[in-house]
Amino acid sequence: MDYNKQIREIASYFKANEKSKEDFKIGMEFEHFVIDKESLETISYYGESGVEETLKELEKHGWNGEDEGEYLLSLRNGNKVITLEPGSQLEFSVKPQKNIEDLEKEYMEFLNQIIPILDRKNQGLIAIGYHPVTRIDQIKLLPKKRYDYMFEYFKTKGTHAHNMMKGTASLQVAIDYKSEKDYIKKFKVANALSPVLYAMFDNGYYFEGKRWDRFGLRAYIWENCDKDRSGIVKGTFDEDFGYNKYAEYILNGPPIFIDDGKRMYYTGNKLVKEIFDPDNYSIEELEHILTMFFPDVRTKKYIEIRMMDSVPYPLNFAALALIKGIFYNEKNLDEIYKYIKDINMDDVVKAKMSIFEKGLEGQFKNRSIYEMGSKIIKMAKDGLDSDEKKYILPLESMFNERKNPYRVIEEKEQLGRKESVNWCILNHLIGGNRYGWTKCN
Repeated sequence: MDYNKQIREIASYFKANEKSKEDFKIGMEFEHFVIDKESLETISYYGESGVEETLKELEKHGWNGEDEGEYLLSLRNGNKVITLEPGSQLEFSVKPQKNIEDLEKEYMEFLNQIIPILDRKNQGLIAIGYHPVTRIDQIKLLPKKRYDYMFEYFKTKGTHAHNMMKGTASLQVAIDYKSEKDYIKKFKVANALSPVLYAMFDNGYYFEGKRWDRFGLRAYIWENCDKDRSGIVKGTFDEDFGYNKYAEYILNGPPIFIDDGKRMYYTGNKLVKEIFDPDNYSIEELEHILTMFFPDVRTKKYIEIRMMDSVPYPLNFAALALIKGIFYNEKNLDEIYKYIKDINMDDVVKAKMSIFEKGLEGQFKNRSIYEMGSKIIKMAKDGLDSDEKKYILPLESMFNERKNPYRVIEEKEQLGRKESVNWCILNHLIGGNRYGWTKCN
């Protein structure tokens, strides 16, 4: 294979997906667990009242199903998509939109359809970073070939790779870039903020049925998943980082398996550069390869920011507002970029280690994580249009009390596990016919 041509082909894909500032949009993916509302135990994909049955009921509401073999595994309805993660975590995503309000409308339509279905089964959706009750050995793997490949591959990797697959749930935000220079700036800023975003949205209080005795559970799991495909992308803070360097990161890692749109086959420990033919490939194959790497910040047709734990409404939309207010406001982006110019990989890794021990009181060089979080909330609020500032208020309110979701659960723990996480269950009526969160404090 021609290595330099491989680099050019992947880099050209990133170049081709640059957007003009006027066309910038924001995308989101929200993951949830489907649980029994009494026991909080996970609801299996399989069997009577299982997750597949719920998907089939949604088909009656205008959703179009997509099967793999005999199993219904995803749904589409206009801009909305429902997919399932390896442990049957239900992921909801929406085609990127310019305005947060449009994303919120789509999410509310989804909740208003699925929650009545779940209510009839005494089930609910919980938005939390790690399953509060069910252990991963009690969760059946989703019947999807790609997950079989991944599960087998991860047996020889990090100690918590299977926990990542079946026990975690996240919130991911996608942003556009207008040029390679803009891409570099946003990618570096997002990675530098990685420990801060992990700590701000830390919502993993219970691990394998017991209390997690530290902080940053999901961040810890990713650090112990697979060094070849998670954490901070190698070379991110180098002076010559850009499209080519990210392409090299991809080429020098194993994709586990290949899906070229026609067939799927296992590749094990073979590196992408041993497989990817720059003279004969499909876009489907390249896009699949890009999705098989799971760093904190990922490059596809957009920049994907992946550090936040799953949190309930409206904190999930506060996360969108935070990202939009920082990355789509030139002044804010430039200010943070100047601040992080001397930050290196070691600084970010040390900060991550610090949040495992101290959470929001952890240190990032000479500043506390809490101090940095407070700063970026204020910056984001100032950087948002007047009609979108409201979305960041729940996060600002919680943070002003020196709390994150972990602390909210901790404060309620004396009431029992069910009460401590009840605020994360999306089963409360809000104004008219809107489901969601009532209060986080």
